[in-house]
Amino acid sequence: MEFSHFSVMLPECIEGLRIRPDGVYIDGTAGGAGHSSAIASRLSDQGILLALDQDPDAIETAKKRLEVYPSARVIQANFSEMRQVAAAQQIENVDGVLLDLGVSSFQLDTAERGFSYMHDGNLDMRMSKQGISAREIVNTYSKEELERIFREYGEERFSGSIAAAIVRKRQEQEISTTFALADIIKSAMPAKARREKNPCKRTFQALRIAVNAELDRLSDGLDAAFELLAPGGRLVVLTFHSLEDRIVKQRYQAWCQGCVCPPDFPVCRCGHQPKAKLITRKPLLPSETELAQNKRSQSAKLRILEKL
Repeated sequence: MEFSHFSVMLPECIEGLRIRPDGVYIDGTAGGAGHSSAIASRLSDQGILLALDQDPDAIETAKKRLEVYPSARVIQANFSEMRQVAAAQQIENVDGVLLDLGVSSFQLDTAERGFSYMHDGNLDMRMSKQGISAREIVNTYSKEELERIFREYGEERFSGSIAAAIVRKRQEQEISTTFALADIIKSAMPAKARREKNPCKRTFQALRIAVNAELDRLSDGLDAAFELLAPGGRLVVLTFHSLEDRIVKQRYQAWCQGCVCPPDFPVCRCGHQPKAKLITRKPLLPSETELAQNKRSQSAKLRILEKL
């Protein structure tokens, strides 16, 4: 299957980056190279694009699709490692960083990657194809730890009963496929919840986040991106669920905060100055046209920050 990924909110992302032809940019989540291609096409021979992705399948595709752009350098790495990647490329500062945190259509639609409850395949979910898999987590973690993952990362209200059902089932036989897990999840829910459009969505999301340590890497990646940005540089982040968006929003607010003195102080004594300014006070959302073309963009939120 060809690696495909609908480039969510592409015009808004490119406008948000405010690309200069001779600038230096990082796409921390190259995926199918849609955003990367749009950035690279706007760069001159003096410009540089570092297109990063931890997924080896994405890297293969990105290399092919970006080979026509002399400015593009494709590197397999998680975006949380962008400082090390930039240093290895002898880059001290960049003019913009883009993070598209969505799972690609290729990953969702390739059954053997195990990301989706819509396709039967090996219970994997590893974006880098390395490290602990969803199969290992489901079959070895305690009931309490599974419940915590489903509750904290998936905001699943039936986390306890789902965890208990998994533990009971795995005592009979190993849970090894996405359909097997989906059946267990549904069996642990009340009939009304089972009739929801995507009753397995929250649990599968939670497992994917746990497998790939997504929230920890997002936090590290945001810090790395901000440190690399030159004054006037832009950080553009697309999120697809509330946990990600909350982390991005709070980090942006912290960087933009000025005085932190108690409100009853008549004069500022802390001397704290904002390090950035918000370009988007509220997140940008997909247009009606885009929503009609790609239903997977419906939960997207785009936040843009500029370093002072």
